[in-house]
Amino acid sequence: MHNYDYFVPTRLVFGRGRLGELSKYVSGRGKRVLITYGGGSIKKLGLYDRLRELLRDFEVFELSGIEPNPRIDSVRKGVEIVKRENIDFIVAAGGGSVIDCTKNIAAGACYDGDPWDLVMNPRLIGKHVPFFAVLTLSATGSEYDGSGVITNPATNEKNALMGEIFPEVSIMDPEYTFSVNAWQTAAGSADIMSHVFESYLVRDGNIFTDGICEAMLKTVIECTPKALKNPEDYEARAQLMMVSSFGCCGLPALGRTPSPWVCHGIEHEVSAFYDITHGAGLAILTPPLMRYSLSAETAPRFAQYGVRVFGLNPDNDVMANAEEAIRKTADFFKSIGLPATLREAGIPSDEHFGEMADHITAHWFGDFKNALKPLGREDIIAVLKDAL
Repeated sequence: MHNYDYFVPTRLVFGRGRLGELSKYVSGRGKRVLITYGGGSIKKLGLYDRLRELLRDFEVFELSGIEPNPRIDSVRKGVEIVKRENIDFIVAAGGGSVIDCTKNIAAGACYDGDPWDLVMNPRLIGKHVPFFAVLTLSATGSEYDGSGVITNPATNEKNALMGEIFPEVSIMDPEYTFSVNAWQTAAGSADIMSHVFESYLVRDGNIFTDGICEAMLKTVIECTPKALKNPEDYEARAQLMMVSSFGCCGLPALGRTPSPWVCHGIEHEVSAFYDITHGAGLAILTPPLMRYSLSAETAPRFAQYGVRVFGLNPDNDVMANAEEAIRKTADFFKSIGLPATLREAGIPSDEHFGEMADHITAHWFGDFKNALKPLGREDIIAVLKDAL
């Protein structure tokens, strides 16, 4: 059992019709609020009008157009608004991209320099403007963690904002995910699974968090096809929204070998260069990374996954079960409509693989030498080529 610290100060407010409770949580927070959101989806949902109604006693400002891979330019715009208008608190309405962008805005508004500095050097993060989240997509878990991911197109960088920048309250009504299309539903599910894999596929686990990880994976595998078949299946959407919150909050990692989050580190490079959907990139990279990591030493971990999540026969050969578990993972991603290769996602060649590997080794927060199977520069390139 490894040592751990665990701290999540966010209140989760989950269930049908809970949005109306936002008013009581923002009461007393001041009078000037910034609403952050992406495209027009919250208006189509009626969420925008509902928020304006709930915030009718406040002076409301807006930042719209936050990108699916949120860009530092959007952060800078938000920071400018918060500083210029003396914003008291922020309400982020959307998925993980909107919430991640809002985290950088909230911290950047309390910093004298460029908010990109906070992404590159988390030691510069200090106080942040209070903010609240209204979730519309089950995927990133940003509604229940203190970090985010921001892209800088000018430098082809997509890096993690690593701080304790937690929403004070996250309101999660599964009905606001009914209109999420099949592609984003599938990509979001792959993102949830990848978060779990990052904690689960490590050298040392334990009974408690093995069980948590396995239950989360089984939930996604069971509920995603249901949500794809019937987008208004409340129970399926609710189960996906529930497990999404716990992928990045630290709970699946308690007492385990610390993970360098290899798959995310590699995918961030891919989507920084090519701006592909994050969850789709993770689905593409996961089976090649699993194949790279499989050895006589690591096979029991993959076999356990296969037995407990996919129901493989525990009496079968360990290596055979491990290989079958990896195949079933790839088959699941394919079955929900996600691409299996980088070429299918529009990436034509290995042109930038060397740059990606170099940037990972220079800037990623985790040391890939501590992965289930250690990776160096050439190993990263090999995984990318396998994924191509």
